[in-house]
Amino acid sequence: MQIRPALHRFLVVRGASTAEAEDMLQEISLRLSTANIGPVAEVRAYLYKMASNQFQLHRRTEQRRARREEDWVDANSAGERDIDPAASAEVRLIQREELAILQTALSKLPERTRWIFMQFRVEGLPQKQIANALEISVSAVEKHLTRAYGEIAATKLLLDGDHDLPRHLKNTGGVS
Repeated sequence: MQIRPALHRFLVVRGASTAEAEDMLQEISLRLSTANIGPVAEVRAYLYKMASNQFQLHRRTEQRRARREEDWVDANSAGERDIDPAASAEVRLIQREELAILQTALSKLPERTRWIFMQFRVEGLPQKQIANALEISVSAVEKHLTRAYGEIAATKLLLDGDHDLPRHLKNTGGVS
C-alpha cells in the first residue's frame, strides 16, 4: 500500500477522523491480504474505490449504532432525557486550574506587553488605536502581542503535554 498516505488524506477529507481513517485503512489492508482478488487494470482507482466503499460502510454502521442507542434511551427513559448541558465538576475544576496557570503566565509578562494584550484580546481595541494611545508603532504593538502569544503557546504546550518546551518557545524575545 504505497499510496496509504494519499488514501488516508482522501478519507480525512471525506469526513473521517484520523483514527477512523487508520481503522478503515487497516480493514482495507486486511481485505487485500485475505481476499482472492483477480487482476486489476487500475490498481490506484481500485484502492480509492475500496476506500470510498469502506468509508460509506463505516458511516452507515455509525448511523445504525446511533439510532439503536437513541431507540434504547427512548424506550428506557419514559420519554424524558436527562442530559445536563453544564460541564461536569471535574471539567470545571480543570478549566479553573488551567485559567489560573494562564493568568500566572500572563502576569510574568512585562506590564506594557500584558496591557497591550488585554486591550487587544479582552477589550477588543484595534492595534492602531493601542499604538496611538502608547505613541508607538503598530509594528511594536504586534511584537508585544507576539511575545504574549508565545508565552500563552508555551504554557498551553505544558498544560497539554506535560513535557518540556520546544526550543523555539523557550526564549520568547525581549520586547518591553
